[in-house]
Amino acid sequence: MLGLGTHRIPAEQLAAAARRAASCPSGWIDTAPNYCGGRAHRLLAPALADHPQLRVATKAGFLTPAAARAAHAADVIETPEVRHSIDAGFVRWQTERSRTELGRYQVDAVFLHNPEDGHRGDHDTLANRLRAAFTVLEEEVREGHLAAYGVATWSGFTDGAFTVPLLDRLATEAADGPEHHLRYLQVPVNLVVDAHLDQALNGRGPIAQASQRGWEVHASAPLHGGELLTLATPEVAALIQAGAGIAAACLAAAASCPGVSRVLLATANPAHWNDALAVTGAPAIPPQTLRTVLDVLATPD
Repeated sequence: MLGLGTHRIPAEQLAAAARRAASCPSGWIDTAPNYCGGRAHRLLAPALADHPQLRVATKAGFLTPAAARAAHAADVIETPEVRHSIDAGFVRWQTERSRTELGRYQVDAVFLHNPEDGHRGDHDTLANRLRAAFTVLEEEVREGHLAAYGVATWSGFTDGAFTVPLLDRLATEAADGPEHHLRYLQVPVNLVVDAHLDQALNGRGPIAQASQRGWEVHASAPLHGGELLTLATPEVAALIQAGAGIAAACLAAAASCPGVSRVLLATANPAHWNDALAVTGAPAIPPQTLRTVLDVLATPD
């Protein structure tokens, strides 16, 4: 259930990390056109060409300055100063551009990247734009350019921008029926931003709702951008799993969240990758143990 996240991997190490991920039987790479200063797709393309079985997901949402200039020249955004968009025309343009850069006729998934950005509090406009974007992505699936699509969000659920039932309904409307191709959800799952983990342990929230619909749920930021390595203590690690180090314990907590089907880890270190493979391949931490950990973390010192 381990996937390679590419957000924090240095450009010069990205290709080697991708080839390492390809050694996994169900290798998965999560990337975006704005990663590595806009170079991530091109840096990944050779590894993807050498490993056709390696699955890859990218995103549409954030633009680098160079991409914004190109998108403006293509008349899909209003000004070259735009840095985020989920407008239908832009999503179509970005999806085609991503396929070309990645060297893939078909991409395994495209995530709308933090669609809540720029629409804080304007739920009706956001819903309309999500529906229009889903319509474009359904067209890409029908044309064979895309296997499925999803939503990757940091705060969309916790801020109340949307819900899983709403996303499901909008995708149903976009597909003119229930057989839509919204199949993925990506949310942060860790011991710092623990709302989704907390809800999932009680069978509630977006992870549980997505899992009930048969969607894959990908856990992003399992180590909270590496901050958990200094924020967590050996005592917390021992509470999660006796004898485990801090990194392994925190990663195991994210991987054991009920409903999570894949954990995304950004690392270019071979030893760290191998350790993560072992952790995510081990039996899950019991839900009651994770509940105890969250209760301890919530208790004031």
